[in-house]
Amino acid sequence: MGTNNTQRRDLKTGGSNSSHGSKAKSCIEEVFKRQRFGDLCVQMGFMTEEQLKSAMAKQGIAQERLGKICIREGLLHEEELARVIAAQYDYSYTELEGIKDAELLKLAPVELMAKYRFVPIEKKDNALVVAISEPADFVRALDSLEILFDMPIAVVIASEARIRTILKKIESDQNVLENLSDDMRLPLVKESESGEVTLSLEKVSAEDSPIVRLVDSTILDALNKKASDIHIESSEQGLIIRYRIDGMLNRITEPLHIHYQSPIISRIKVMSELDISEKRIPQDGRFKVKVKDRNIDFRVSIIPTIFGEDAVIRILDRETLMPDARDYKLESLQLPPRELTIIKRLIRAPYGMFLVTGPTGSGKTTTLYTALSEVNNPNQKIITIEDPVEYQLKGVAQIQVNEKKGLTFARGLRSILRHDPDKILVGEIRDEETAQIALQSALTGHLVFTTVHANSSFEVINRFIHMGIEPYNLVAALNCIIAQRLVRVLCDCKTLVSPEERGNYLKDSEISESQHTGRSLFRENELGCDICKGSGFKGRRAIIELIEMTDDIKEAFLQKLSITVFKRKAKEAGTTFLRQAALELVLNGVTSISEANRVTFIESV
Repeated sequence: MGTNNTQRRDLKTGGSNSSHGSKAKSCIEEVFKRQRFGDLCVQMGFMTEEQLKSAMAKQGIAQERLGKICIREGLLHEEELARVIAAQYDYSYTELEGIKDAELLKLAPVELMAKYRFVPIEKKDNALVVAISEPADFVRALDSLEILFDMPIAVVIASEARIRTILKKIESDQNVLENLSDDMRLPLVKESESGEVTLSLEKVSAEDSPIVRLVDSTILDALNKKASDIHIESSEQGLIIRYRIDGMLNRITEPLHIHYQSPIISRIKVMSELDISEKRIPQDGRFKVKVKDRNIDFRVSIIPTIFGEDAVIRILDRETLMPDARDYKLESLQLPPRELTIIKRLIRAPYGMFLVTGPTGSGKTTTLYTALSEVNNPNQKIITIEDPVEYQLKGVAQIQVNEKKGLTFARGLRSILRHDPDKILVGEIRDEETAQIALQSALTGHLVFTTVHANSSFEVINRFIHMGIEPYNLVAALNCIIAQRLVRVLCDCKTLVSPEERGNYLKDSEISESQHTGRSLFRENELGCDICKGSGFKGRRAIIELIEMTDDIKEAFLQKLSITVFKRKAKEAGTTFLRQAALELVLNGVTSISEANRVTFIESV
């Protein structure tokens, strides 16, 4: 909680519920008459007199509350608005970082809490403390709510964004735990030597059918929300379920009771054909389910923790990750003209290595598949080896790694070379053997597309050297190195940054005044909207750092010059570093400076 003084002193009085509500009403009306919202904004240092006059002029035209106008114009943040309202009504302010007693959330239907925009947060001094964002609206329901709860209500002020976030978690929790129905059952598809067979989930752990429905509904909910991962985590507070959406982890429910942990993890193990009795070591598996007549792959990783086993389920939904490959063009990646031109030229090279690097979930596979789709034609033989095959490409021979059967990247790559390919995709280079074969392939007339995990394009070279690769062979094979990240794109509900705010907004961003003058800068809307589900962002876009291995850069590498010199030569050759690419999206109003800072950091050249 942001403050210990959670109750307004007038609400500590005793008496009947009805008289108490009337007293609160009159008190609110009296305070409202004595205080002016705009004056408080200026007194508290949130805006200037000139900004206030401008906002009030717009209020006269729009006939909206002044606070809403200030938010939309970028004059106030959500938390600042809440602080002003708290001061105006003489209430305490809370940051509403969490609920002390989750049982309080069951006191009223979520629809009622959403209608009057309140959240019960604790019981104190025989009163129910609720967080609200707008007293003038809430006071109309105060008497009825005190009768419903059979206790006095004390009020604290929180931002509308915080209240909406908690209400969404409550709604998700209720949907997952209470609305489990039989039509949520997912047909489980099992891989076998004879092909695929569909299993009915009723055949598995029949006595745990509520848990089966819980796991199934969680998977369906994650698919509907376009999540890339499901995190199921054991903790001291209970079992926490989180989704990774647009690269960010979001908790979808309040912690479930810890007794759900063991059956949920066991259910996931059964689906992934893992050992349900083994709880001491990590296990990895996979499963496939059928949803709306299409198969969706899932990768599972389970690890033991001090509170029990945790699971992460990676969703590989081909339909949501990538449209039909025939229609997927490099232009759809929305890359800058220089980078797009170079990539189009390099993917048509007769031989060499086209290498993409970045952390898990940075879009590397999508970029490589897009490149392959661009050059895929009947006159070319293209073979891939992947772990797993994430998308199916028409006209491309795709092999999936199966280490249990001895089919590794290295072994598969050797076999591929005997099939006379023109272009090869190696899903990931993880070891020296795979690296040696891939480089040799690139040097002997094949164009090799591949990925390596590294933090930047410059660190890729060190990764290869640590694998035991000779620098000369590496430089001879590499055509380019692309480092990639994904930044979240601002939703259309974004908020304009006013000219007065720009200095503070762009602090420590390396963006000069001359760069942003005349451009419209935006930040995420803290309240969000129905389209972005309150996040302020909708979708992601790739930013890349492309280093073409020119003769100068190859020479600098072979001379073992410092990374600083290497970067300088790359910059002279026209390379745009990741940080620069992110800031350019900020200047174009595509993303916010906070998102650019989350994904990149200041480059030293």
